[in-house]
Amino acid sequence: MATFLYRLGRLAFRRRWYAALIWVLLLVLAGTGAATASKSTNNDFSIPGTEAQAAFDLLEQRFPGQTPDGAAARVVFKAPDGQKITDVRNQAAVEKAVAELAGPQVASAADPFKAHAVSKDGTTAYSSVSYKARPQDLTDASRDTLKGAAQHGRDAGLTVEIGGSALQSMPEGGSEIIGIAVSAVVLLITFSSLVAAGLPLLTAIIGVGIGVSSIAALAPLLDLSSNTSTLAMMIGLAVGIDYALFIVSRYRAEVAEGRAREEAAGRAVGTAGSAVVFAGLTVVIALAGLAVVNIPMLTKMGLAAAGTVAIAVLIALTLIPALLGFAPRKVLARKDRKRDGRPEDTDKPNMGTRWARFVLRKPVWVLAAGVLGLGAIAVPAASLQLGLPDDGAQPKSSTQRKAYDMLADGFGAGFNGPLMIVTDAAKASDPKAAADTVVKTIKGMDDVAMVTPANFNKAGDTATITVVPKSKPTGTETEDLVHAIRDKGGKITADTGAKVLVTGSTAMNIDVSQKLNDALLPYLALVVGLAFLLLMVVFRSVLVPLKAALGFLLSVVAALGAVVAVFQWGWLGSLFGVEETGPIMSMMPIFMVGVVFGLAMDYEVFLVTRMREAFVHGERPGQAVVTGFKHGARVVSAAAVIMISVFAGFIGSSESMIKMIGFGLAIAVFFDAFVVRMAIVPAVLALLGKAAWWLPGWLGRILPNVDVEGEQLQKQLATPSGDPDPDEKRELVGV
Repeated sequence: MATFLYRLGRLAFRRRWYAALIWVLLLVLAGTGAATASKSTNNDFSIPGTEAQAAFDLLEQRFPGQTPDGAAARVVFKAPDGQKITDVRNQAAVEKAVAELAGPQVASAADPFKAHAVSKDGTTAYSSVSYKARPQDLTDASRDTLKGAAQHGRDAGLTVEIGGSALQSMPEGGSEIIGIAVSAVVLLITFSSLVAAGLPLLTAIIGVGIGVSSIAALAPLLDLSSNTSTLAMMIGLAVGIDYALFIVSRYRAEVAEGRAREEAAGRAVGTAGSAVVFAGLTVVIALAGLAVVNIPMLTKMGLAAAGTVAIAVLIALTLIPALLGFAPRKVLARKDRKRDGRPEDTDKPNMGTRWARFVLRKPVWVLAAGVLGLGAIAVPAASLQLGLPDDGAQPKSSTQRKAYDMLADGFGAGFNGPLMIVTDAAKASDPKAAADTVVKTIKGMDDVAMVTPANFNKAGDTATITVVPKSKPTGTETEDLVHAIRDKGGKITADTGAKVLVTGSTAMNIDVSQKLNDALLPYLALVVGLAFLLLMVVFRSVLVPLKAALGFLLSVVAALGAVVAVFQWGWLGSLFGVEETGPIMSMMPIFMVGVVFGLAMDYEVFLVTRMREAFVHGERPGQAVVTGFKHGARVVSAAAVIMISVFAGFIGSSESMIKMIGFGLAIAVFFDAFVVRMAIVPAVLALLGKAAWWLPGWLGRILPNVDVEGEQLQKQLATPSGDPDPDEKRELVGV
């Protein structure tokens, strides 16, 4: 592989105009596709194979003409202190506001006083508004009408707030600018060259532009959610900058050793490029592996992000050497340009060398400190509570959160998380009697505040029953109630022939949490297993991949512990803009496992490949560790800081899901890069010695030799036929 990539790098360097033009054309094509595509996205969250989803699908079949996934809103009215909402003046103001809730997309807007939607104390009422369109398809006019009606109620002296999916906002852009700005500073410090610092940023932006534009163009066709492009941008920027950083850094190192520019570009792509390929493969495997969870939205997000990573790899291998061809000397630091091709004096040890030597002297202490420190941070993960965000997780200043609290105060904690019971009475001898049995059975259960009468469809074979729990939607009591109703469903079916299904947002949350928990271990085994085999091919070792996998598990559990401490317990919550604590997003653990594993293996490949390269070329194990840190520590540190800054930039998002993902990925990369890879890895390698690179002979014969460290490439280049043409070399030196 190294030989192929070496030739690819030299080809891109020589044919720089063609390489650059191809990528510019791809960017233009993707941008044109995005500009001409429909702006509609699909934020539906389906979970095939669960009871909640089966009930939802049944409703779509049995209640034609309705839009089960349509937008909905609750306009909550509260009377001034000392007054009732049923007072003549207040009731007239409510009815006037509800009458304004009309428009081409509005299906219905219930009168609170006719729908018995008034609290027992008479101070609060709400109107349920349903729409014919999904939340993402609502027009600005429909949202303005909703907000205008609420404002007119406020003008009449009432407190009016709006909850529900109708005000669902798209993720805000601009958060990534912070990460890019920090990345620019880090690159400038690392390279001491504006051109060298600008290359990774430019290529990463081009790659993300192609990836995100392609997602936007395909969104209507593939039903991609609005968060898909945000995730692709987040990961694409991080890996795009990092991959380019490693290629440019290796190019500068090759030039510092006195090689001609084209030769340096070829060697950089042949060596560092090999690491980029395998690092990218681990990320792609981890992201594409999310498909095993069988949650369509998660699968699409993973595949879209994986595609963006693949683009980042291709750009690093082709566009970077092409751009190096346009500025072969300006990409060097000023001191390197002054040497004019003379080898660099590297007698003075750098920070990476000094740190590696310290670890080699105290491996046990460093290993113990790293493991115990991350273990302590991981402790909160034992208290992990999973759920999906609702209006209760919105900022306290938002109208959605205020409406949520007003409903809880006026109608009970469970009112914001009602359960919908779908009774399939198609096979029942007496559908009405079957539905009455369901209502009576549920009324006798614990933690039930209210049960509505059955509402049948026109065919009379399916009924919906609304159950309001006494406990809040995220409470364990509500979860127990869902399980209790489902347990009773078997007996009801046996007695009446009617099938009972529980759905609703609360039941959906419970089902998706269970599904994700059940999929975590198989997913972990698949991703870690495939990556273990891949790393075994890369390093031709058994213990190095094993160490990499165990180190990853330690860092990801510690990151989950930090997420729990901040978002569930509220520790340092104000520092990260967390206004309300609550359960951790259900998909967070499995999502972090996938993404963090791929990113963690990046640093493992980049850092340890250089150690392997030194070991293969004859250095002792301890000295190989020092060499790896000498050449790779500064660049890996810069790459980690860049990736952390890109992810941390998304913590400022108003979308709770994006905020949590940004924090989780940033802290996970910090733990993995600076504690696991920079401390635990060299400590373990120091203790293992030669055993770290042990590979059984029979396994060595089976595994393909991909030559990531460039051993075969070095041998080929050492022969006369492997050297550049003399005329070409003279031309390149004078470039």
